[in-house]
Amino acid sequence: MKQFFSIIILLFFIGNVTAQQDDKATFKEYQPGFYQNSILKDVRHVNKELDKKPIKKRFEMDQTLYEVPNKVKDYKSYWANPVISQGNAGTCWAFSTVSFLESEIYRLHNKKVKISEIYTVYWEYVEKAKSFINTRGKSLFSEGSEGNAVTRIWKKYGTVPAATYSGLLHNRKYHTHAQMFKEMEAYLKSLKESNAWNEEEAIATIKDIMNHYIGKPPVDFMVDGKKYTPQTYLKDYININPDDYVEILSYKQEPYWKQCSYDVPDNWWLSKDYYNVPLDIFMKTVKDAIKNGYTMAIGGDVSEAGFLRSTQVAMIPKFDIPSAYIDEYARQFRFSNKTTTDDHGMHLIGYTEKDGITWFLVKDSSSGSRNNDENAPEFGFYFFHEDYFKLKMMDFTVHKDAVKGILKKFEK
Repeated sequence: MKQFFSIIILLFFIGNVTAQQDDKATFKEYQPGFYQNSILKDVRHVNKELDKKPIKKRFEMDQTLYEVPNKVKDYKSYWANPVISQGNAGTCWAFSTVSFLESEIYRLHNKKVKISEIYTVYWEYVEKAKSFINTRGKSLFSEGSEGNAVTRIWKKYGTVPAATYSGLLHNRKYHTHAQMFKEMEAYLKSLKESNAWNEEEAIATIKDIMNHYIGKPPVDFMVDGKKYTPQTYLKDYININPDDYVEILSYKQEPYWKQCSYDVPDNWWLSKDYYNVPLDIFMKTVKDAIKNGYTMAIGGDVSEAGFLRSTQVAMIPKFDIPSAYIDEYARQFRFSNKTTTDDHGMHLIGYTEKDGITWFLVKDSSSGSRNNDENAPEFGFYFFHEDYFKLKMMDFTVHKDAVKGILKKFEK
């Protein structure tokens, strides 16, 4: 009898191992897509070095064995402005969160507006430069930031319509900030070398560099026949309170049910406003929020073998980790060994259910989601399996009303 049970256990183990080896992958060369054929053509005259980037092979999951819901029509979604490209600028944090706040304006006030992303980017660079100066070069100065930078900047500087400040000069179609950033970075490094830490003069120079490349932001403007400043436009026209938005995080390296800092370089101002919750609560909250009409700005890793630009689908292949084993330990392990990185910000606007699995509709500003038919409704979107979100998306920004239960626990 003992031998019989041993054989049964062995067969069960072999069966499980076999079942876990279904997924396959292959190396594929990047094919010229939206970035090369559209963005690069527009920005080439600004930065010719972009032509010299080599095309590399990528290890990609074979998703042909799955019937994936990669059609926008299959999703329950909420209003968002049409997809817009961030071009060659490293400002996904602004594009995703501004898109999210535009949806919030519609949800709260039934008003459709298009807000300038680059206005927020401009003042975020000013704040980064100030921090670099005040810390004598110890604070990070880079293109990246986090979603809650947008509400922080709006609270201090207000915001403006996109038609008032596009950040695109000389009839340019796509953003590129590489040369602008290179000049600002070189200038700030020179301050460190010369020890010439005059904040007023330094910030004036940083602004002059940006004014040359993306234009000077307006101090007042007209909307519907009325004059506004960035502050009055925020308060009186779009009527958004930056304090109404919160960051939900889930990682084990900090205690759950405590506010903490998100330990990534783009949290350069070391914000400790993140509400850290267990992974099961994190996932339940995402699902409940989107099903109750709340969209979210999300952030995490998009550099996985199961994240395909060809299908626009994000999945976790079994050869990475089987679904049943995706938990808070697997999530933290990948964050700690840096195989989960803080790559990209996007806007979660919808969901669908298929075979008991929740899939998420994600609006994207990068070029990767634009390599297929530009006239198709799917142009500019990704489709996330819930396992991908569970393992690789680290945080999200949402209206506080969507997470009342969570916030009450933190109050206690």
